[in-house]
Amino acid sequence: MTPERTAMNGSRKPSPDDVAKALRARMHTGDLKPGDSLPTQAVLAGEFGVDRGVVRLALQRLQGDGWLTDVTRGAPPKVANRPGIRVPQQTAAVLGPRVLSAFEHDEVRIDALCLTAESLVLAMAESLTRIRTGNLTPSSVKLRVLFPARDIALAFPRRAEPVEGDEAVHERWLRNRNLQGRALRQNLESLRSTSELGIDVAMRALPFTPPVKLYVLNGAEALFAYYTVEEREEMIEGTPTRIFDTLGTLSTLFPFESSAGVRDQQFVAQSAAWFESLWSTIATPVVLDA
Repeated sequence: MTPERTAMNGSRKPSPDDVAKALRARMHTGDLKPGDSLPTQAVLAGEFGVDRGVVRLALQRLQGDGWLTDVTRGAPPKVANRPGIRVPQQTAAVLGPRVLSAFEHDEVRIDALCLTAESLVLAMAESLTRIRTGNLTPSSVKLRVLFPARDIALAFPRRAEPVEGDEAVHERWLRNRNLQGRALRQNLESLRSTSELGIDVAMRALPFTPPVKLYVLNGAEALFAYYTVEEREEMIEGTPTRIFDTLGTLSTLFPFESSAGVRDQQFVAQSAAWFESLWSTIATPVVLDA
């Protein structure tokens, strides 16, 4: 068994994400240089002990992230001239595929800091569907989510021109936060009846409005985005209302992977440590009203 196979999975066969990370590490160390051709799919499949379909998916992911060229041609793909450049994309575009990759691992752990978790609910839908159909078979899923607390004065969303005693904007946010939180919990816990999957869902509240959103996936990848606040008009309780708010699904996510060099490795580690510090100190239990 090769060092990669031993380190990645023990007794579990490598996933496409495992194979992609191992090849990416070789590019970082210089074992594979820009312009070099990769081994054939057959050679890689034999090395990692997987089907060629797994290798093909791994190569497609590396190409999508800017590491490889000529993946679809008959000859083996080549390392791109500027490998490792992953173009940031909107949350709705990138979060789903990254969550899906996280769910290919045996033990799934997702830590999320967000305003309502709406993006996360959408991003997890495909993964949960694949678990129900048996196409994904993790043994456990642990999800932790940090929201703003219900009783704080939010920096956003809020009225552009405050009206004393008017809580309509805040109440709309709170209903959405609770709705998305309940959806996350119910969607995951519903898997108990169809599989032996271990489920652990926990949510806590922060005493401030987070200016950023953060997702830490399996302790190996961090996705980070700024909430960009805009003034716009919304219909709230039947009344046109000017508010300061942000569209989280349109926020640009910046991806960092522990396998992508020292800088990314440190960012992922610090992101995980920051989340843990909030979770274990100032965060308090969340009540998601029906």
